[in-house]
Amino acid sequence: MSINLLHGDCLEEMAKMEAGSIDLTITSPPYDNLRTYEGSLQWNEGIWKQVLEGLFRVTKKGGVVVWIVGDATIKGSETGTSFKQALYAMECGFNLHDTMIYEKQNYLPRNHKRYEQSFEYMFIFTNGPPVTFNPKLTLVLYPRNRSIRFREKEGHKETRQDSKKYRIVSNIFKYKTGGGHVSTDQLAHKHPAIFPEQLAHDHIISWSNEGDTVFDPFMGSGTTGKMAKQLNRNFIGIEKVEKYYKIAKARIHSHNSLEQSLNDGEDYV
Repeated sequence: MSINLLHGDCLEEMAKMEAGSIDLTITSPPYDNLRTYEGSLQWNEGIWKQVLEGLFRVTKKGGVVVWIVGDATIKGSETGTSFKQALYAMECGFNLHDTMIYEKQNYLPRNHKRYEQSFEYMFIFTNGPPVTFNPKLTLVLYPRNRSIRFREKEGHKETRQDSKKYRIVSNIFKYKTGGGHVSTDQLAHKHPAIFPEQLAHDHIISWSNEGDTVFDPFMGSGTTGKMAKQLNRNFIGIEKVEKYYKIAKARIHSHNSLEQSLNDGEDYV
């Protein structure tokens, strides 16, 4: 298993990567202007277009990108940047394989004239049909032999038997956020925008196999890398902010403290 952690700009580092070398990317890029990330943030349409172009170049045929995003609300209107990014990913050559939802079950209530915002998008971009799909399954509580009628393309109906004990879950993944729900690792909470470890786990299991290479160009606190390592995948992570790079390094290398990681100069295991 190979772990390669890079401190630098993702556009510069991706340009050095071999084309068609990545099986799965799981990443959460900056959302509009919602955070400054230690004053390092340079994020606009010109940049995210280059990121998507770079991701298409490094993604294998049959590979997958999980792009987790939300939109800022400015003067009472959502920006719609998420949809612009999804459409541009298709212009780059990606298929928009699925539009999934990451639902926060314990969202924070706010005082505004709209329903509470409890979700973010998880766009599943693929370079052609995905070669791997290991879906999450849920138990059918009362399985029984039954006949289900489907309308075919030609218009006629066909009857099929259904007696499945399990079925694939929906494309809405629900997680509790905040406190110890996202991560019991206290280092993770030194980053302002972390997503649940279970979310990374579920996508890694779904779209890759042991020995595959998982990538995160916006590594942040290292959640994707930590879970990739636990699940026996290779990992490449890029982080621009030195503070967050050190946190990610500490988490992924399983050090007991941030101080230990600062004395560890190795980027590979």
